[in-house]
Amino acid sequence: MRILFVLLLAAAEQGWAQTRLEDIHTDFVLYNKRMALEKDLRERVVTKHFAQPLDSDTEEGYLSACWAVGQFLFDGPGVRAGFGRMFAGYDSLQYDTRLALLEAVYAVEPSRYRKEMAAVLSREKDPKLFAVAAVYLYRADTTVAYVDSLKFRIVERFPGYDSVAVLQALFNYLGAGGPEATPPVTELLGMAKEVDSKVIYSFQRWDRDYPGLAIVQYADGSFARNSDGRLAVFDQLARSGPGLPYFLTNGNTPQGVFSITGTDVSHTDFIGPTPNLQLLMPGEGKWADYFHDSTLFVGDSIERYRKLLPASWQSYAPMMEAFDAGAIGRTEIIAHGTTIDPDYYKGRPFYPLTPTMGCLCAKELWNPTSGHPLVSEQNELVNAFEATPGRTGWLVVVNVEAGQAPKTEGRQRPGGRARLPVSRAEVEAWVNAYEKQNPR
Repeated sequence: MRILFVLLLAAAEQGWAQTRLEDIHTDFVLYNKRMALEKDLRERVVTKHFAQPLDSDTEEGYLSACWAVGQFLFDGPGVRAGFGRMFAGYDSLQYDTRLALLEAVYAVEPSRYRKEMAAVLSREKDPKLFAVAAVYLYRADTTVAYVDSLKFRIVERFPGYDSVAVLQALFNYLGAGGPEATPPVTELLGMAKEVDSKVIYSFQRWDRDYPGLAIVQYADGSFARNSDGRLAVFDQLARSGPGLPYFLTNGNTPQGVFSITGTDVSHTDFIGPTPNLQLLMPGEGKWADYFHDSTLFVGDSIERYRKLLPASWQSYAPMMEAFDAGAIGRTEIIAHGTTIDPDYYKGRPFYPLTPTMGCLCAKELWNPTSGHPLVSEQNELVNAFEATPGRTGWLVVVNVEAGQAPKTEGRQRPGGRARLPVSRAEVEAWVNAYEKQNPR
C-alpha cells in the first residue's frame, strides 16, 4: 500500500496545506550562532550570574540562570554555588525566582538538596511551590512512612487541600505505586471512528527519559503510512527539561485527550519555524473550542470528556491527567519541533531528541551550514495529519510499557517501567491487531 504517498499527492493537488523541507529555514541553527549561544548560556547566563552576590539587583540574573539550568541541564560547582546562595536567601526571593530555583534543582540534583528542600517544605505557604518541594523529597524517599509524613504535612499546612487542584493531584501522586493496569491499546485505536475525526496517538513511557512514538489515524479508521506501505511513526518526546510530574508548571506532558485546533508557526527561536499542532487541554479556554462545537453548552464536562474515549478507557484514571492539568492551570502545551542543539543532551536516554517546558517535541535535526532541516519528523507528522481534509482533531497521550502485547479484552498490567524507547515493533503490533479485528 502507498496510502500516505497517495494522500500527500492528493493533498497537494487539492490545496491542503503541505510543507516541504526545503521551505523551512532558520538562521538560529547555523554553526556560529549555536556556538555563540552555548558560550553565552554557560559563561554569562549561568556562570557570571551565579557568581554574583544575591540581592534585589541581581535576582533577575539568578532567575535566568535557573531557567537555563532547567532547560539545558547544566550542572557543576558554579551551579551548586548559585543554588546555595538562593536557598540561603530563599525567603527574600520573588515567587518566579523561587519557582525557577526549585525547578532547576529538581532537574539536575536528584538528592543533593534534600535538607534545603525539607526546609522549604516546612515553611512554604504557596501550594505550587510546596508541591515542587514535596515531589523532590518524594523522589528521594518513597517509603510508606515518609509518604505518610508528606501527606500529613499537606493536611496540616492546607486543611482545605482537597479543594485546591494542585494539592489534590499531589496527594494522589504520593505513594501511587506502579503503573495502573492498562486497557487494551487495540480498543483505544477505535477512537477515531467513534468520534468521526482524525486522531494522533502519542505512545510514551512512564519513565519520560525514554522517547515515544506518534501515529496518525484518519476518521475512517485507516492509518498514515509511508510510500512503502509501512506504518508511519514519528519520534516524539513528552519529557520537560525539569522532568517534573504532569500536574506542575513545566512538568512532563500529561496523559489524556488534547484537542487539535489547527496548526501554526512559532516565533520562538527554540521551537523554530516548522509548523506545529495547536492543542487545548480540557478546561483551557472555551469548552466550545475544545470540543470543536461552536453551539456547545457544556453541562457535565467531565462526562463529555470521558465519552471521547472508547468505553474500556473511560474509567482509566491516567486519562484524567490532562483534565486535571487544565483545572490546575497548565496552558500552552502544543506539539512542535525544535531548533535546540541536541548535543546539550548527549549521553542522555532521549538524545538526539530535546526536552521542552512540557510540550510534545518531535525529532528535528538541522544542517548547521544551510539552516534547513536534515530530518523533520515534526513536519512529517503535520503533513500526515493534514493529508486529509480538516484541520481539527484529537491527540491522545498514553503511557505504555515494553512487552505490552496486543489484547482483545481485559486490562493488562505492565511488568515494570521500561528503560527503552517505544519501538516501531510495539506500535505496529497494536495497529496490526486492530486492523485484523476491524477489517475495512
